[in-house]
Amino acid sequence: MDLDVAQVRAFVRTADELHFGRAAGTLAISQQALSKRIARLESLLGTALFHRGGNGGGNGVRLTEAGQRFLPPARQTVAAADAAVAAAVGKERPLRVDVWGHLYAPMRTLAQVAGRAGELASGHGRDLPSVTTALLHGDIDAAFGRVHPPLPGGLAHRLVRLEPVDAVLSTRHPLAAEPALRPDQLRDSVLWAPGELDRLDFLHRFADRFGIRTTAPSVNLGLAHFLAEVADEPRRFSLIPADVPLPEVPGLRSVPLIAPTPLYAWSLLWRTGNGHPGLNGLATACTEEAKRSRWLEYDPTRDWLPEPPTSGSGSRPE
Repeated sequence: MDLDVAQVRAFVRTADELHFGRAAGTLAISQQALSKRIARLESLLGTALFHRGGNGGGNGVRLTEAGQRFLPPARQTVAAADAAVAAAVGKERPLRVDVWGHLYAPMRTLAQVAGRAGELASGHGRDLPSVTTALLHGDIDAAFGRVHPPLPGGLAHRLVRLEPVDAVLSTRHPLAAEPALRPDQLRDSVLWAPGELDRLDFLHRFADRFGIRTTAPSVNLGLAHFLAEVADEPRRFSLIPADVPLPEVPGLRSVPLIAPTPLYAWSLLWRTGNGHPGLNGLATACTEEAKRSRWLEYDPTRDWLPEPPTSGSGSRPE
């Protein structure tokens, strides 16, 4: 049985979107053409891959049991076909890497390994959901940022760096003169967040764990603007990874957190079955730098993480 890659790609996109109209849009074809490709694939396989809704708009679509079994190898088939085309034309495209958590400057970590990881092309991710969608659609090859569950199926990740977190607060804050602070000493302060707290997993978990009673959302207009808002109010504070270069903001102080020290976990994320050779190079460069710079040091008696540290889920990128 010979599979048509265009039909398999149509199936994978529809499985990602669970909506025929949106899937067709991502492939730049009509919904009718998409439906025909999937119908031909189902006819070839002799089984239905989707349960279809009856409203004609593509809503109510879900995978059958056969579709769920077919999806992982179907993703690998599409990835292998793309890699074969790249090999045939004799020019390997750059590894497309996206980041999220821009306020915490994720590119400064990638910059330390980029020279050993081959040619990289960066994207413009907004948050973890948008980046995982881009990975599943094949629009990017890898991503870098803080991973937290649940992740969609078909993705794997590897822990790369555990970075100590400092408190940033106004120089007029009652605790500003302290050489270091315990997180629970901030209990009566206002946690200033660059967005709604329920969308910011790390800050949300920190507030729950250390009993921060008052939180307030801001609008993320960049690090300088955000920190200026912190400095303007004596009771406000926020959290910034220790190695993030801070802009010169008058009236702001950064204070280390201890007993325990919160750690921000940076991970490399990729789609299983992605055959781009640069993915292995990037993963290897991250591993080597983590050993050299001691990025993965963790002591549960001294440090705090929202989740226990693991090397990640899934196997080594291949």
